[in-house]
Order: sequence, then C-alpha cells, then structure tokens
Amino acid sequence: MRGLDDLQRFQVEVADHVATVTIAAPPVNAQDRLFREECVRIFDVLGAETDIRAIVLAADGRAFSAGADLSERAGILAEPGGYARHNRLVRAAFDCIIECPKPVIAAVNGAAIGAGCVLALLCDILIVAEEAFLSMTEVDYGLAGGVRHVLRSFSPSDARLMIYTAKRVTGPELYRMNVASACVPKAQLVEEAKAIARTIAEKVPLAVMAAKRSFGLTEEMPLRDGYRYEQSQTALLAETEDTQEALAAFREKRKPVFKGF
Repeated sequence: MRGLDDLQRFQVEVADHVATVTIAAPPVNAQDRLFREECVRIFDVLGAETDIRAIVLAADGRAFSAGADLSERAGILAEPGGYARHNRLVRAAFDCIIECPKPVIAAVNGAAIGAGCVLALLCDILIVAEEAFLSMTEVDYGLAGGVRHVLRSFSPSDARLMIYTAKRVTGPELYRMNVASACVPKAQLVEEAKAIARTIAEKVPLAVMAAKRSFGLTEEMPLRDGYRYEQSQTALLAETEDTQEALAAFREKRKPVFKGF
C-alpha cells in the first residue's frame, strides 16, 4: 500500500475492505522508537484510506508484544529533553489507535506485557488465544505507566491487582472477566478476528465511523449528554446516500451496496 511499503517493524495486508496489521519485530515484538513511529504512520494511513473499513492488529512469533524496549532507556535519559520527546511519541503510538476512525480488532496470540498490554487494550475489540496473557510489569522495573488504560477494561480491584503485583491474566481469565470478547485456540485466532472485521466491513461505513466516534467522545460524558450527541450523529447520517441505501435494501429485502466514504 502506498505510504506503507518500507515498514521494518510491521507488515500490512488488505483484502475485502479489511487491513491486517501484523507486528513483526522479532524476537518478542518489543516497542522501540521505530516501532512507535511506524505504528503512528500505519494507523494514520489506514484511517484515511477509503477502501479500508476495519483493521486487525495481530503479531508474528510467540509474543503479541513484550512491551517497551528498555535497552533504549539509557540513551533517552542522556538526551537533553529526551524523556519528554519519548513520552510524546509513546502517547502518539497509543493515541493513533484510539483516534483511528476505523474499528481495530486486537488478535492477541501470546504475551502482551506492559506497553504491549496497553496496545491490546486500546483496540476496540479484543480476541485472545487460549495461551495468551496480559501483564503490567512496570513495578518490576521502577516504572508506573498504563494505569488509566488498564482501568478502562478491568474492575478497580482487578486493575490494582494487575498494576501492584504484575499478575499475569490468561486468555480464559480475560474472557471470563469480560475483558476479551472471545478466547479461541491460537490456530483460529487471526481468522476469528478477520471474520469480525469482515462483518463490520459489511455495515454502513459512515455509521460505523460515527459509532466509534461516539464511543471515544461519550465515554466520560454524563448519560444524557452522551445520548444527545449520539442522536445528533444519527440525524446527520440520515441524509447520507449509504443510510438511504441501507433502508431501501431493508424494504426491498436485498443486500445493500454502499458507496463508502
């Protein structure tokens, strides 16, 4: 794809309006500066690409992502203003997924530790392999990141247990705790995530984007304000060709054909 043909930490494939972004940074898919820069570029490009309607974030190897590349820390500390620049890039690499207008499905195949755990939790939908696990190990290394992201997906008690103890939460536990939407054998993981993405891709594209926008904007709004905003989105969508096509197809009992963005 144009703009993504020189990636070193990721691979991107597109089929049926679904982009599959695969982390490919052996041996454990650790997140260094280049990883984060490419992540921002990928989701900016895919977010703007009109042919893409949903995204799967998967990983090669035994780990989804073992977290931040701690070997970079010494160099970051040695640079004047280095930590501020580093933190800004870390936020950007996470924000680009939250702010991507297309839904992102995480297919977590193995260990998702620290920044890798946050990367998975940032996605709209989480699918995990039976042998996968999430863990926040910051307390083991004198760090303290990820609290707010973990608190979005876990109960207050479970979030604190994870952060304070670096406990591993396995795939079956994540499913039981309603953190993950499905827990499947590893061999079925990516196809399960792609199947969800293909289903999303069949829906009215502008409506899906409006729904993701609503999730992001109304998360911390009072109920009445949030619902009022959602109603405004529905009113705007009612004037679009794809919404009118969806309603016509329903009346005529046929499959709709959407023009997209």
